[in-house]
Amino acid sequence: MSTITTVQTDPGSGAPGLVSRIYGVLRGIPMWVLWGFVVLWSLPTVGLFVSGFRERDAQRSTGWWQFRFGDLTLDNYQTIFDSQGFSTSLLNSMAISIPATIIPIAIAAFAAYGFAWIDFKGRKGLFIMTVALLAVPLQVALLPLLQLWNNGAHYTVPWIEKTVTVVPNFGFGGETTAVWLTHTGFGLPFAIFLLHNYISSLPKDVFEAARIDGADHFTIFWRLVLPLSIPVLAAFAIFQFLWTWNDFLIANTMVATNPDARPTTILIASLAGDFGRNEFLLPAAAFIQSFFPLVVFFALQRYFVRGLLAGSVKG
Repeated sequence: MSTITTVQTDPGSGAPGLVSRIYGVLRGIPMWVLWGFVVLWSLPTVGLFVSGFRERDAQRSTGWWQFRFGDLTLDNYQTIFDSQGFSTSLLNSMAISIPATIIPIAIAAFAAYGFAWIDFKGRKGLFIMTVALLAVPLQVALLPLLQLWNNGAHYTVPWIEKTVTVVPNFGFGGETTAVWLTHTGFGLPFAIFLLHNYISSLPKDVFEAARIDGADHFTIFWRLVLPLSIPVLAAFAIFQFLWTWNDFLIANTMVATNPDARPTTILIASLAGDFGRNEFLLPAAAFIQSFFPLVVFFALQRYFVRGLLAGSVKG
């Protein structure tokens, strides 16, 4: 009589090993421990919120956790919004972050589908070149891009001594358009890489059935790929919006000379004034700055983990 021995393993895992044991340990962490990490992660934001309602002397003398309800005031927020340019800077931040989030998603979704499911010559090489752009440091391209937005791109042909305009001057220098175009350019390689991993993992049978029914590539993309890709699109939207909303370097390089186009990050950096006289306004301003990313994150957080795991397991 023969005996059949069955070895049970966790779904999605291979042979028992170090990875499986680590996975088991992490899976066994109690929920209250995870909630503890959430509370610790939230403490700085709570501190900003409370300190924003405290006067300067109270901020300097005691910690935010020692506040008293009778001492809370709205003067800090009123001073910030009454200050010249803060409301405009919020609108500028939105004018930068919203296009710089939507445009890369729209372009990258088409490109990722093409790299994943359209067979054309040079596809693999072009995809490798696109992903390789992730290694280009942001600081290397800032000054060339600044020159491009301010004056266009021109090349002088040496043997005929004639200047050829490669890219005309569109007049984007010092405008919010220059900032979100720069963010779009640097966000596209990561967006294409992330979306490609997810879209390429979708079941091949679904695409074959759609082609048998007469669907073209655009119909497949619009009716099948986009609805199935909502988690990864939302995950990238969170990353991109957080990056563009909190960015200081690109905005300071592109629009620092134009007070009417400065986002909140630049305004907050100069809000403390000379010798830090107005540092008590910084917690209120920083909380306002962090409020919108928090709204975006909590609105899309249910897709966040699924989006991060996009393409990690073939369907």
